[in-house]
Amino acid sequence: MTCVVDEDDPFPVDDCLFLETFSQDNVYTLLGEELNIRQVFGANLGVAAPVWEAALHLCRYFGEQSVQLAGKRIIELGAGTGVVGILAARLGAKVTLTDLPLALPQLEANVSANMPSSGWPSSPPTVCPLSWGEDHMNFPSDWDLVLCADIIYLPETYPLLMETLAHLCKNGAAVYLSSKMRKEHKTPSFYEEHLPSRFNVELVHRHDKQNNNIYKATPRTD
Repeated sequence: MTCVVDEDDPFPVDDCLFLETFSQDNVYTLLGEELNIRQVFGANLGVAAPVWEAALHLCRYFGEQSVQLAGKRIIELGAGTGVVGILAARLGAKVTLTDLPLALPQLEANVSANMPSSGWPSSPPTVCPLSWGEDHMNFPSDWDLVLCADIIYLPETYPLLMETLAHLCKNGAAVYLSSKMRKEHKTPSFYEEHLPSRFNVELVHRHDKQNNNIYKATPRTD
């Protein structure tokens, strides 16, 4: 069986993404930091393997808007390769990277590969498994920021993600979410229906060519 992945739709209905296992190393220069990111493509990792454009858009947005990351307590959901959270840690944030268990070896390898020669400015990123709606209660609610890059593509997970976000942001954390707006995966409905049910949602950046939106969400108090 041969799988053809449409570049405009990297989340096909079939679960045959990346049948063969191979790795690719890339260097990204973001906010003055040079990151060496290994992407391990294989049937097990699937969509957790690549560095998606949404992650790079979020990193660049932080630089363009001078979002303060140093000293912040940050958790990233569905971290994949870890590029967003690792960048935040390189800039002085205290970061926890989370994803499903199969993605953790790739995350841990990228954390190790990107330790600054002078050491992490705050502390090394922590890598932990987190299944939305199942074990989120194992995590505290005292974060400053929750980061999400291209994790909104499976409608059946939206209620689980909402439950997780509500817990993580119980003490007022802000959420930054960067998404390619895939109508076929009902991505817009998450931002129009699910997220506003518990959060104040603001569209803070739109990249028309890439069809990528960045949102900032804060817990509703009403």
